[in-house]
Amino acid sequence: MSVVGKKLSSISSAAPKGSSSAGPSEESAASAAAAATPIGSSPLPAVITPDYVLQMTKITDDYLCAPEANVYDIDFTRFKIRDMESGAVLFEIAKPGPPEQPTAAAQSSATDSCSGAGAAEGTDDHPAAAELDEEPMDLNAGRYVRYQFTPQFLKLKTVGATVEFTVGGRSVKNFRMIERHFFQDKLLKTFDFEFGYCIPYSKNTCEHIYEFPTIPPDLVNEMIMNPFETRSDSFYFVDNSLVMHNKADYAYNGGL
Repeated sequence: MSVVGKKLSSISSAAPKGSSSAGPSEESAASAAAAATPIGSSPLPAVITPDYVLQMTKITDDYLCAPEANVYDIDFTRFKIRDMESGAVLFEIAKPGPPEQPTAAAQSSATDSCSGAGAAEGTDDHPAAAELDEEPMDLNAGRYVRYQFTPQFLKLKTVGATVEFTVGGRSVKNFRMIERHFFQDKLLKTFDFEFGYCIPYSKNTCEHIYEFPTIPPDLVNEMIMNPFETRSDSFYFVDNSLVMHNKADYAYNGGL
């Protein structure tokens, strides 16, 4: 059963990078949230709270906070989803680390390897490596991501999502994600996960378990026949203050 997913595109809207000193105050996050575009014609409240996003009846028309709201310099560096029943990895993406400085021996070896014409080219035939070369693996390159899965994905019951992230110079308290999935204007499922407390300058890893709802066959067919009309809003809160908002849409017609 093939359910492997693919990230098709992202729209750039990079989050601010961290610094060695403590970041701006929590009021900066609230100000950035208030500066976001309202949902439709309705003005946003002064503070976007978890209760506010949980009461929404459709996908948002725009982002509810600006990238500058991420005053904690939260940076997602790795993401993987797997089928909990089979253990099969369905999708994985990682942000590359800084390039290593080669040693003198390595530089000499590299010179020797490249002395023959084409010796350093075409040595890796693994298809995943080719895909990595085609698309930059920067999870913060955009706040909007497009995914494509096969129809078999809609038959899965439980999926584990492992996320790795770093934080900047401030502690992150009560880190929480609320993710809402819609097909057109129909709410499919709300996921509400706690990341807990993160110390400054830490790298953190956790796996959240997604238990998918049973979707009627006619709705499954509609979702397959209408690619990218299944969409999600992911809201990230620190101490009940909105600091990040990401969007995604999904197609389930891969291989058709």
